Amino acid sequence: MNIPVRRFDTLILGAGGGGLRAALQLARADAHVAVVSKVFPTRSHTVAAQGGVNAALANVTPDNWHWHMYDTVKGSDYLGDQDAIEYMCRAAAHLVYELEHAGVPFSRLESGRIYQRPFGGQSREFGGAQATRTCAAADRTGHAILHTLYQQNIRARTHFFDEYFAIDLIHDDEGAVLGVLTMDIATGEPLVIEAKTTLIATGGCGQLYRTTTNAHINTGDGMAMALRAGIPLQDMEFFQFHPTGIAGKGMLITEGARGEGGYLVNKDGERFMERYAPNVKDLASRDVVSRAISIEVREGRGCGPNADHVMLKLDHLGSDIVAKRLPGIRDTCKTFMHLDPVDTPIPVFPTAHYAMGGIPTDRFGRVVMPSGDSPEEVIPGLYAAGECACVSVHGANRLGGNSLLDILVFGRAAANDILGFLKNNRYHRPPNQACIDKAYERFARWEKRGDGESVQAVRADLKKAMEDHCGVFRTEKIMQEGIDVIKAIRARIPDVRLQDQSKVFNTARVEALELENLADIAIATMRSAEARQESRGAHSRIDYPDRDDAHWMKHSLYTLQDDSLDYKPVRTKPMSVETFPPKKRVY
Repeated sequence: MNIPVRRFDTLILGAGGGGLRAALQLARADAHVAVVSKVFPTRSHTVAAQGGVNAALANVTPDNWHWHMYDTVKGSDYLGDQDAIEYMCRAAAHLVYELEHAGVPFSRLESGRIYQRPFGGQSREFGGAQATRTCAAADRTGHAILHTLYQQNIRARTHFFDEYFAIDLIHDDEGAVLGVLTMDIATGEPLVIEAKTTLIATGGCGQLYRTTTNAHINTGDGMAMALRAGIPLQDMEFFQFHPTGIAGKGMLITEGARGEGGYLVNKDGERFMERYAPNVKDLASRDVVSRAISIEVREGRGCGPNADHVMLKLDHLGSDIVAKRLPGIRDTCKTFMHLDPVDTPIPVFPTAHYAMGGIPTDRFGRVVMPSGDSPEEVIPGLYAAGECACVSVHGANRLGGNSLLDILVFGRAAANDILGFLKNNRYHRPPNQACIDKAYERFARWEKRGDGESVQAVRADLKKAMEDHCGVFRTEKIMQEGIDVIKAIRARIPDVRLQDQSKVFNTARVEALELENLADIAIATMRSAEARQESRGAHSRIDYPDRDDAHWMKHSLYTLQDDSLDYKPVRTKPMSVETFPPKKRVY
């Protein structure tokens, strides 16, 4: 069919913090920018980030970027690439001040400076006393940042395709990415958007799991598009479980609650984190706290009638602190739990939160993949930033407060590199028509009528399989079973049928396309996890309880087409300082 075409200098997929920070940089440089988002931009998942953004401003305690870098390398369980981590930590203060000048309403100290709170895994003097590094706007920091970036983009005349769903990447005969095939959700009609450069900033894939802090939109669309285009996904075995989701529901209780002085207790009222992290207690890194909670419950010290959670106490902080520093948490508890944390502890349990893995990039945001003898060959014109990308600054475990920093730093870095690319590539290249036809086939096949399974049934089975076989603790037998289960679920997708074949605002078709994306990412996650025979960061193997630097100090790369795994080395050499060598990770 004759599909309409629009052309831009740069196409950005996703209107979260990474996409909007990049768009702003480009629009201010007079590039012709389009942003595609399947929801209205201010509904992107960055809006849900609560605790803050890390930067060594030293507004509360002494601090510097080098200490921040050490904490991030240690937090990553030494799997993070140290050149990218240095780049991020050095840029942090500048990016936060840019946000302040753009209008982000950060909370303030009495001196008028930006308020900072302590967060897990932060230290001074390379592992010394607790640092206070996380810049916060109460407990709605992501909300404040996203709205500010959107308003600045409107001012800069960025072009938005609101409520458009990106289906697949398109490329030319030489493999250069030239945009995407999209669907206008309002009309159900396809649209090709061609661009000289494409930035994937589509966020995470937390909807892989039944219990998650992630919104329904977090279905890993950009990651799956990259997989289908032949690009491997990196480090997908490392999926972070946030230690404090509301038990049984998954809604996030920010780490900032513990940063303000909250603490965890088991059924005996014991502050059990003193046994697992004697120095920093409740402010250990997220993987450590998640495992501690899981062990408490598994060994019979859980709370409630089913002994299936622990309690987070804020009642000792007083109503003034909770109202001023944690108003969103208080609202969430009142709405979903019918309790007030000012006087009642919050039932919490680890919940799927963040993908450390994703589309492999360098620190300039350029997508890279192995080619010949090179472990990192740049794909011309294709970029990725944010949770869908793997730079890798988070390695095996992300520190709280580094996700907002990641999207800002690498959204900006990608935009700067794109501007250089556009200067040397001034004209549009013709796309490969067979590539567009293949993408359209995937879009059109959901018009098949007849009897079949529902999207909801297959998706529910997929999420349960991931929760059962790839959770906080893992074993080879359970994951091998999980791979078989996931493959069987994927095999059912061609038999799924939509009962609603209307075109106008047909969310059933969107959910069907999302299901395909989730299924591809699920197998990437399971295969990568089953192969890594060690425990590192968020990947915790009962059958391999120790970290094995001799054999597993490397990044995994999963390719969909041949269901294969490859590996590449960790970049342990920073840009300008000495390497932080691996050592035992204790808090």
